[in-house]
Amino acid sequence: MAARGVAIIGAGASGLCALKCCLDEGLVPTCFERSGDIGGLWRFEEHSEEGRASIYRSLIINTSKEMITEVSSPIPALSQASPKATAGCSGPHWLEMPSPLWAPSQGCIALTSHSGPDQFPKHSSSLSRRTATPCPTSLPSRTSLSLPGLEKFEGWYLHSRDYKSPRAFSGKRVVVVGTGNSGMDIAVELSHVAKQVFLSTKRGTWVLHRVADGGYPFDLSYLTRFLQLLHSLLPKNVSSFFLERKLNARFNHALYGLQPQHRIFDQHLTINDDLPNRIISGRVLVKPNIQEFTETSAIFEDGTREDIDAVVFATGYSFSFPFLEGYVKVVENQIPLYKFVFPPDLEKPTLAFIGLIQPLGAIMPISELQCRWATRVFKGLQVLPPSADMLADIVQTKEKMAKRYVKSQRHTIQVDYIPYMDELACQVGVKPNVLTLFLTDPKLAREVAFGPCTPYQYRLRGPGEWAGAREAILTQWQRVVRPLQSRTRDHPACSRTVPHIFKVFFSIGLIVATLVYVSLSP
Repeated sequence: MAARGVAIIGAGASGLCALKCCLDEGLVPTCFERSGDIGGLWRFEEHSEEGRASIYRSLIINTSKEMITEVSSPIPALSQASPKATAGCSGPHWLEMPSPLWAPSQGCIALTSHSGPDQFPKHSSSLSRRTATPCPTSLPSRTSLSLPGLEKFEGWYLHSRDYKSPRAFSGKRVVVVGTGNSGMDIAVELSHVAKQVFLSTKRGTWVLHRVADGGYPFDLSYLTRFLQLLHSLLPKNVSSFFLERKLNARFNHALYGLQPQHRIFDQHLTINDDLPNRIISGRVLVKPNIQEFTETSAIFEDGTREDIDAVVFATGYSFSFPFLEGYVKVVENQIPLYKFVFPPDLEKPTLAFIGLIQPLGAIMPISELQCRWATRVFKGLQVLPPSADMLADIVQTKEKMAKRYVKSQRHTIQVDYIPYMDELACQVGVKPNVLTLFLTDPKLAREVAFGPCTPYQYRLRGPGEWAGAREAILTQWQRVVRPLQSRTRDHPACSRTVPHIFKVFFSIGLIVATLVYVSLSP
């Protein structure tokens, strides 16, 4: 039987994951990419491309290298902990590293260009002649561009997608609207050259930092199975109290004018290490939402007025799929997808959406697991539930998000990193069995349970098992600390995410509990 062809729309991070997974499963992928190179959002361009999100020159990714690595080829130890997008290159730093995915001999980086919906072939019978994995078309959110008086403002304004460097803002008074990751990054960078920066926020936000206790990346310290277990066992208010207290110990959010009325887990967290320093030095002033503009100033909801020269709207994006209008419908950034991947009402499961989620953590390993599941469904190795069951699951997920998060178009595709990864892993059959590991390989089990939930954990067993996964997990901290040790030390640093003695006692307890459970089972 001839291998099935798969159309992959977009050669960004998720599209490249899809390419590799298709090749791993013996499928024949064709990637449609309207730009001239790979990388998608993460490829820096001096001029923004219409209909596509864009990055600025100084961007540094919020997740560490061990969390974004392509599983079968860990990023080299000497690479920095948090890769940056590389200006003037074909892609960000992590795209340029040696990996089986990028090997020219694989023939998987030959792209087919397309400039619009008409160039993507339409098929009848619910896209059943060919499977497809699309990536979204991102458009700047226009909500803030309708603020009263903006049309008569004599300065200039732009969306963050068009911001590239602070050079043009030297000596200016600038308002940055929005306290998401881009808004804070831009406000901090502008504060080094602008006369004054005002950071306007509608509801405030909680600010996490990349550098956690001991100087380790925050995602390696916090995204662990042990902490996730504690979070699931504790009442939500208790978990919120402890994390809010920890963040306020670094800087008091109320004192700095950033504390929102909602709790910390009710909104997607913002990550920035430098903002408190810029606020305390007076280079950035936090202001409430803008009420209206005049010819030369902005009037805020607290009645204050500030003369300004420029406005940067860091107000996010909306997504759409203009080439799939007959199959899916996006309403206010909401799209009904089973597990955020499959439309529930197609005649055949030949369409999957990859990377259409927003986690607090790396998106690359999630995209990879989504692709591993999708390719197995395409091949008929796994079957999706009936349409009614998928619709019920979609409704339940939507209700949970509405109950938990502040109402915002930003919170329509939100997922918790470890629970969602495990949910996908169960679909593929690759979720690690921690209890079994404690009986068969205690050393590995301790790192899986207490260490960071890196992508290697989902290659320990099942389809796509990788022989090097165990070694990669046991040596991941070595690759984290290696680039930081540019000065020779007598005593190398070691990780202290969870005290070692606590790991030992907890491990013994788990083993005993497992033995008791097995002995009492009928």
